[in-house]
Amino acid sequence: MIMGKFSWQRGYGGFSYSRSQRNNVIYYITTQEEHHQRAINSFRNEYIRILEDFEIAHDPKYLFDFYD
Repeated sequence: MIMGKFSWQRGYGGFSYSRSQRNNVIYYITTQEEHHQRAINSFRNEYIRILEDFEIAHDPKYLFDFYD
């Protein structure tokens, strides 16, 4: 039983990397805590950078709320 208001998110995103990028992804995951401690790499900045790296058109008004 779920108390209070509940709803599913309206959208989602999925990103994939080729096998040749495996070591880069492993390195990113293992250094993620350190990586996210740097102010320039806030979740918002990183999310937008990923959208741009994958050439995904986006409008900031449609991005979810960020809490830094």
